[in-house]
Amino acid sequence: MDIKELYKRYEANPIITTDSRNCPPGSIFIALKGESFDGNRFAKAALEKGCSYAIIDNKAYGDPTDERIILVDDALLTYKQLAREHRRRFPIPVIGITGTNGKTTSKELIAAVLSKKYNVLYTEGNFNNDVGVPKTLMRLTHEHEIAVIEMGASHEGDIRKLVEYAEPTCGLITNVGRAHLEGFGSFEGVKRTKGELYDYLKTNDALLFLNESNDDLVSMAKERNFERIVSYGQSTTANVQGEMTGCAPFLNFHWRSNDAEWQTVETQLVGAYNLDNMLAAVAIGLHFGVSPADICDALVTYTPSNNRSQLTQTPNNSLIVDAYNANPSSMAAAIDNFRVMEVERKMAILGDMRELGATTDEEHQKVVERLEAGDFQNVWLVGENFAKINTTYRKFQNIEEVKEELQQHPLKGFHILIKGSNGTRLFELPDFL
Repeated sequence: MDIKELYKRYEANPIITTDSRNCPPGSIFIALKGESFDGNRFAKAALEKGCSYAIIDNKAYGDPTDERIILVDDALLTYKQLAREHRRRFPIPVIGITGTNGKTTSKELIAAVLSKKYNVLYTEGNFNNDVGVPKTLMRLTHEHEIAVIEMGASHEGDIRKLVEYAEPTCGLITNVGRAHLEGFGSFEGVKRTKGELYDYLKTNDALLFLNESNDDLVSMAKERNFERIVSYGQSTTANVQGEMTGCAPFLNFHWRSNDAEWQTVETQLVGAYNLDNMLAAVAIGLHFGVSPADICDALVTYTPSNNRSQLTQTPNNSLIVDAYNANPSSMAAAIDNFRVMEVERKMAILGDMRELGATTDEEHQKVVERLEAGDFQNVWLVGENFAKINTTYRKFQNIEEVKEELQQHPLKGFHILIKGSNGTRLFELPDFL
């Protein structure tokens, strides 16, 4: 079926569901597949529960006599094409965001700033893959005045596919670092993939928000000969300049646009590495006409969630919970920030970094060496990757061993950095600390 014809059916039934357990009347079920499930198997059940149509890509589950079952070559591709068709109905600014670290935090900050003036659609949580991006685009309504779309990648070509459906009118890369090396193959592969956003922006004469403090990003922009740039960073030549004024433990900074007066912001975010994320939000807010006062208010009142740069105070300890994910660049930034933080009795509980391929042992060794250069009273390492590293630091095979130790020997009076890949489940530790 032609995508425009399919979109007409969507207009008459404007609810998309990919979950056969959630089939409201007048919705369209799209049968997606994963490693452990096949949505085609539940198409008929979705119709019985109330869906008007079911889009499948396996004819074994079809029924030539039932016009409600629509057979396509690839259900996921159809979902993305439908999302692009929907996105094209809204001539509003669409800001595309990708990067190795800070994507979600930057997205949240940018949305908070823009919400001071606009009705903003933005990616919920970290729905930033080839299922999450179309899901976000399908939420667009005529009430929205601007959109902020987060895009993630774990293999070369991932960003190129996403921008083809999101069609951003401007965008930024937060940074490029050593993550998902198993999929990218190398750091150069990371830069090529993240740079696919730059490729799209350049081809479409779109605006680039550039972190001028990041040499890799500056070089990548120069390679593409960008003409439309709004720069931000900690350099005196950036359009939006910023300087950290404190981090004990919350980030404080001031900023100014060109030669205007300095604006002071005291945030509720932990980590000097969040300065660039803050400045990106400032630059985008200014470009879209948000007042300096409203920008500062949005950044001051923003509270992190989802285990990202959160300061959690328990009856026994102060916790810096950054346990949503970890890669070599974000781990280094977290350790370096913790090292200079003006607090006493520092302890680190770090979990394995995943998806690093052949560099796994080397990168975990570098983390240990970075820890040894710091002044930490206690360090615990969790996971099979850290278990291979030669160090005097205490090691635990898994999160359950850590919990058992904490139950038998509770900790008290520490400032504790908790960071690791999501699979290590370190986010479960605050209840035991």
